[in-house]
Amino acid sequence: MLSIEKLIGIASERDASDVHLIAGLPPKCRIDGRITDLYGEPLTPMDCEQYGESLAGEEIKKIRETGQLDFAAAVAGRRLRVNLFRQQGRLSAALRLLRDGIPKLSELGLPPAAGLFSKWNKGIVLVTGETGSGKSTTLAAILEEINATRPLHIITLEDPIEYLHRHNQSVVSQREIGLDTESYVTGLRAALRQAPDVILVGEMRDEETIKTALTAAETGHLVISTLHTVGAANTIDRIIDSFPPAQQEQVRAQLSMVMQAVVSQQLIPKVEGGVVPAFEVMFFNNAIRNLIRESKIHQIDNIIATSQEEGMISMDNSLIKLYRDGVISRENAIAYSSNSELMEKKLAR
Repeated sequence: MLSIEKLIGIASERDASDVHLIAGLPPKCRIDGRITDLYGEPLTPMDCEQYGESLAGEEIKKIRETGQLDFAAAVAGRRLRVNLFRQQGRLSAALRLLRDGIPKLSELGLPPAAGLFSKWNKGIVLVTGETGSGKSTTLAAILEEINATRPLHIITLEDPIEYLHRHNQSVVSQREIGLDTESYVTGLRAALRQAPDVILVGEMRDEETIKTALTAAETGHLVISTLHTVGAANTIDRIIDSFPPAQQEQVRAQLSMVMQAVVSQQLIPKVEGGVVPAFEVMFFNNAIRNLIRESKIHQIDNIIATSQEEGMISMDNSLIKLYRDGVISRENAIAYSSNSELMEKKLAR
């Protein structure tokens, strides 16, 4: 059995994004979106227990109470996001290898208009996408841009803390759920009494968190958060559907007033290996605000597709550009689009 340090060292050398440790299987890693063996020897249940103890220390006892444990760790010079969990009575681990350093927004491939995010004083910016699509990295890049350019107080609520922000022009207070505060809701309510200018909420998990975030935005704070949705219009639907029918009209009115932008992202396999992000960016202009108030969310995609001069870009146009630049294959441009038949017609044209 290799030490956890050696294991993470090998994963780093192979540029893996994730490591999976499951009894009965060799250590697995994810490279360019595909699961492969890290090395050949199957792990025993005892091996997995030892890896868990190496990563969690005394905190491993919490698994007996809850069945899982989330935290961040530093191993072999890499920061990790760790999830330990029991399956069939055995300990398993899913480890996300975080990037060294925080990239600039311009390095992520976002359109230039995304530079506006760091200049706003209030409202909500959402970064959305499936698990593993790079949302946390985009959030960190937005915060770092603010931190480098504006004298503000930034509070982050994260589960767990993934990227460490050093105080620069801003003062950055990073709070971890379960360690520094009980939950997103309690942390968010407390944050409103801590004189923040910017609040990062790691995830809009439930109705209560969303409601409190809307209140924070209405009272003059910039709130940045994530949702597990693909597509800007789907994101608005998800938020509204989180509330009982009797409250949805009020929520539409609130969203139409406080939302600033939604970024939806996917990681697409590149032709030459590796992955590249594709982005959909929606800014809330008057047309989109009116559609939300009037419950015409299905028309939002048309506004995004025809508002490139305002800095917006649809997911399909992002995929088409990557395909025409030779970065991704035609098959993947179709597979990752929201409507494969429509995408085929667009590519044919």
